[in-house]
Amino acid sequence: MTTATSPRVLEHPAREDIRLGPVLHALSDPVRLRIVCAMARGGTGEAFSCSYFALPVTKSTSTHHFRVLRESGVVRQTYQGTAKLNSLRRADLDALFPGLLDSVLEAATAQAHRLGDGPRLD
Repeated sequence: MTTATSPRVLEHPAREDIRLGPVLHALSDPVRLRIVCAMARGGTGEAFSCSYFALPVTKSTSTHHFRVLRESGVVRQTYQGTAKLNSLRRADLDALFPGLLDSVLEAATAQAHRLGDGPRLD
């Protein structure tokens, strides 16, 4: 007999399974970087619904970006009622790759200021 898996439970890599390559890939996309920058400004432990982010992409593309962030270990997604909430896995990323997230966020901010048309960070 097969046990059905609840569609409300999302798979996340355990901390020890998070790898640098997928994290860098997730952060290399301007839309995903924009999401991460906004989450980082929100504070540690704060969770945001997917609809919180005004993204310049379709809903299905937005879903793809959040899935890449979740599967790489950059964010944790949980359901609260019908909303899917996203929180930055800062503690996990900082423990595994000290300084990486802060460096990426600083570089994104510097690029946005330098170019004037870089990824919106809000």
